[in-house]
Amino acid sequence: MPTPTAVRAAAAPPGTAAAPLHGLIGRWFDENARTLPWRDPGCSAWGIMVSEFMLQQTPVARVLPVWEEWLRRWPEPAALAAEPSGEALRAWGRLGYPRRALRLHAAATAIVERHEGEVPAGREELLALPGVGTYTAAAIASFAFELPETVVDTNIRRVHARAVTGNALPSPALTAAEFKLAEALMPEEDTKRWNAGVMELGALVCTARSPRCGECPLLDRCAWIAAGKPEPHYVPKGQAWAGTDRQVRGAMMAVLRKAEGPVPRSLLLGTVDLVHDGAEHAVEIAKLQALGASDEQLARSLDGLLADGLAENVPAGVRLPA
Repeated sequence: MPTPTAVRAAAAPPGTAAAPLHGLIGRWFDENARTLPWRDPGCSAWGIMVSEFMLQQTPVARVLPVWEEWLRRWPEPAALAAEPSGEALRAWGRLGYPRRALRLHAAATAIVERHEGEVPAGREELLALPGVGTYTAAAIASFAFELPETVVDTNIRRVHARAVTGNALPSPALTAAEFKLAEALMPEEDTKRWNAGVMELGALVCTARSPRCGECPLLDRCAWIAAGKPEPHYVPKGQAWAGTDRQVRGAMMAVLRKAEGPVPRSLLLGTVDLVHDGAEHAVEIAKLQALGASDEQLARSLDGLLADGLAENVPAGVRLPA
């Protein structure tokens, strides 16, 4: 049964109570922040926008090489918009959730058409771009343009939950109370440093599993520590992967990315034997067939890719969108 501390609502502290947190986290961030290319002062707004798309539900280590190659190939929105959307999917590689690549391509096209190829700074203009939601708009506005936007991601919510409200974890989904708390905690100045600092603290120290409390700059002020580290008031549910349609779709996308031309539907649906060893996508076909997916799951997964615009039918088979 959850403890009273674990289920209490997030109450916004008085403005003066947040001031020590600003200094402690700011100094910690200055000394401990990772060196990431999208944090470089010379990084463009487009580079920051690309990082925000890629980092959604994807670890930094996986994003780094893809981001670097992406910015080398497409250093500005116009360069990406000039390419077929299928090339964005190919370059996305194994980052997962490939619809993000389609949305980023669509956003680049919109930036060229509406904003003369420059990422807009205004919140409403950002929200009008494909694939840009409330969090992404706030993050781009804060990190690219240093505007006083309240950025609230999972890492930030977890730091707030523990340090301020005494909960082991934030709510399963962002609540109005959590956002109100985040707004109340925002400093009047240097909001970019605050947003980045709290996010980094959650990513490196105040982690969901095995938090390193002894290294935390808020150790002596943490409400969760003061309450005796109560257990979470719910059991987080992990996302299944093995045997799911997501796994099969991912394997099919790997085949399409590797193939130089259309792939016969029969290969994707497993109705013929593996192609000859010299084919550029033979290894990926073998991995797809090794999953042992049923005919029904293969057909459902392929239909899903086609319906989502991640692939298209042509006379010779299936390919990435042109």
